[in-house]
Amino acid sequence: MITPKFRNNNNSNFHQELKKRVQLYFSENKINQTGNFSLYFKAILLWSTYIALYVHVVFFTPDTFFAITECLLMGGLTAAIGFNVMHDGGHESFSKSKFWNKIAAFSVNGLGASMLMWKNKHNIIHHTYTNIDGVDDDIEIKPLLRMCTSQKKYGIHKFQHIYVWFLYSFLLIIWVFITDYQKYFRKKIGIVPIKKLSAFDHFAFWIAKIGYYMGMIVVPIYMVGFVSWIIGFLTLSMFAGFVLSIVFQLAHTVEETAFPIPQENNDIENEWALHQIQTTANFATKNKLLSWLVGGLNFQIEHHLFPRISHVHYPEISKIIKKTCEEFDVKYIEYKRMRDAVISHTLHLKRMGTA
Repeated sequence: MITPKFRNNNNSNFHQELKKRVQLYFSENKINQTGNFSLYFKAILLWSTYIALYVHVVFFTPDTFFAITECLLMGGLTAAIGFNVMHDGGHESFSKSKFWNKIAAFSVNGLGASMLMWKNKHNIIHHTYTNIDGVDDDIEIKPLLRMCTSQKKYGIHKFQHIYVWFLYSFLLIIWVFITDYQKYFRKKIGIVPIKKLSAFDHFAFWIAKIGYYMGMIVVPIYMVGFVSWIIGFLTLSMFAGFVLSIVFQLAHTVEETAFPIPQENNDIENEWALHQIQTTANFATKNKLLSWLVGGLNFQIEHHLFPRISHVHYPEISKIIKKTCEEFDVKYIEYKRMRDAVISHTLHLKRMGTA
């Protein structure tokens, strides 16, 4: 299989009009498309809290109840740093400065994952070929899960809407200890080759992994013992994995999102912008606390259309995008509450297990 191509609909100026209106918003209001003070403050707050909790739980050994609670908080902070700091940095929308964008992006290395592998998987593949079976790595969870009708169905899939929640909790562990290495050694993600890594890239990959293992495995075991470490590590990692999985899956694998199949000539039916809207959903966009915690990733349509605009601007540009979609008769998928999206995701999985 080769990567599909998107059709250019010369009769539609939807994407051009959308870009023009969003650019006009920034120029008229004289604001930058990147992050602002509120984002920088949040980044410092999240990281300083994470480090403080790490130091306390590892070097000051609180009682079991408080230690587990702190590990849960660290798991939540791991996800929040990924959503708010790494994600914007990886898309070069955290700051106007290339240096700070790299610092923000590579902060994920301190959480165990590889930024180099993430950028290939997420920025290049997922953001281009969203929900296309065989290309988008985010829906390749075979054979345990069946995300779309083009994937092979097994008997176990009848129960996937039940056991999926347990599987989601292992996302971070599998990411850190397995899939990063698979991508690194195979030199490709699915069918898409990874850009050739430089000597520095190789060094950065291995030094980040070694540093994480020292800080999250060796030092904690030395300080608190193996049993206490494994309980704390699993608590942190499984909670982080669960949160990360839920937020990303609610954006693309729900009842109303599409999973386009390339035509005989390997074309995708729609142009790129329409494809992104067709395969993406928003949820709970009025919930300011949720939006703050998940780095605006509940505004997933805005993010997929304008990935290099910081999430701090999504609430405002969503008004422009929604209005433009209405004018061009383009369906804008949105769930008012997070639980509505969770239910829809569950029903989608249930249908994929039987359809």
